Amino acid sequence: MSTTTVDAFVESIFSLAEAEGVLAQVESEFSSVVRAIDTSDDLRSKLNDELLPSDVRQQIVEKLLEGKAHRLTTQLVALVIGAGHARSLRTIAERVSSKVAHGSNREVAEVRSAVALSEDQQRRLAEALKKATGSEVNLKVIVDPSVVGGLVATVGDKVIDGSVRNRLDQLKSRL
Repeated sequence: MSTTTVDAFVESIFSLAEAEGVLAQVESEFSSVVRAIDTSDDLRSKLNDELLPSDVRQQIVEKLLEGKAHRLTTQLVALVIGAGHARSLRTIAERVSSKVAHGSNREVAEVRSAVALSEDQQRRLAEALKKATGSEVNLKVIVDPSVVGGLVATVGDKVIDGSVRNRLDQLKSRL
């Protein structure tokens, strides 16, 4: 998909969600939908299957999100899928998150952890990342069992790897 098309989707999503007063919710849900699609090979292949009619792919999204997401989130994800741009969902979600964060003078911090983080842990992590980066951050916590233990945080082009795997690799290289 061209940059112009991605930009058009991002601007539309941002404008519509902001106009309805649900920008933060739509941005969060859009990112969650992308993660759900990424973790399911079957779902990803169905939504990317251009041999399936677009209305069938849109119905899959609508059933998946029914009662779980704001109606605008459902409509916007279905629109992108129906337009044949399922492969660009991740890029669109990342750009929407970035636009929301920058609009409030924040950075997006994608944090990978082996386990879900409590509200208190997320608050403390956001404070620590603020000190480390000098910017307020919007946390996007992703549960990723491959991390094993600890955290891996990405803020812009900075990667802070505090995972057990990274520490073991460092120890191994020293030995």
